[in-house]
Amino acid sequence: MIINSTSLNALRAGFKTEFQGALEAAESTRDRVATTVRSTTSENRYGWLKKLPGMREWIGPRVLNLLAESDYSLKNRKFEMTIEVGRDDIEDDNLGQYSLLFSEMGESAGTHPEKLVYDALKAGFDTECFDGQNFFDTDHPITDEDGNETVYSNFGGGSGTPWFLLSTRRKVKPIILQERKPITFTYKDNPNDDNVFFNDTFVYGADCRMVAGYSLPQLAYASKDTLNATNFAAAYAAIESMKGDGGRPLGLKPDLLVVPPTLREQAQEILKAARNDAGATNPWFNTADLLVVPWLA
Repeated sequence: MIINSTSLNALRAGFKTEFQGALEAAESTRDRVATTVRSTTSENRYGWLKKLPGMREWIGPRVLNLLAESDYSLKNRKFEMTIEVGRDDIEDDNLGQYSLLFSEMGESAGTHPEKLVYDALKAGFDTECFDGQNFFDTDHPITDEDGNETVYSNFGGGSGTPWFLLSTRRKVKPIILQERKPITFTYKDNPNDDNVFFNDTFVYGADCRMVAGYSLPQLAYASKDTLNATNFAAAYAAIESMKGDGGRPLGLKPDLLVVPPTLREQAQEILKAARNDAGATNPWFNTADLLVVPWLA
């Protein structure tokens, strides 16, 4: 291949097509557990998570609720991947391997936000959320009906493989995926670029700016105890009874059980079997969707 602007433009277009096709085809389940928030600055603050007021009977003047009571913020992180293509490979038309490589690059980029979301879910046992406690904890601070300080739990204890029961039907989901810059295909393939002059290579890459964090702990319940009907029932009841500040019932309904592949069989026994081993009716049959996530392995 003769290297000139025409051939390089065509080559770039081919690489980008392979990349973009795989990027868009990458399997994604993150929208079930994460709300995507578009960011326009280096970080976003989520003070509104601290106090979400409910409706009240309007007697007298309005009650003003100050939302920005938390310093919780998510600072966007930068990510990149880069591939070099040698001049000799282009001149010799030895490019078949690169089509596969750029497809794999697009697949990897497409699953990156997915990995961020589930990494955040896994890290919830030792990563703080807006109230200063770990996202999954036994003593999240809150106020009761009388305005007194109390606590609630969204962690079932144990020391085994973690599993997660989530309430995901609301606009705000348990995980926040904050996106400042979406995954973008970039390149340095001008024959006058330094990388060509010094290294005899043309450079193609992808980059993005994003981060994953947490919304309301009440929307999620995690356990490292055995995944069985008894512990599932406790998790289900815990989410249904969740309240906001002031003792306000949130009216949550658990609808998604998220597990790693090693807990697939136990999860299916709880949610997919109409009857248990003793032949009795399974009260938890189809009470939630099941999501088996390889990123939790």
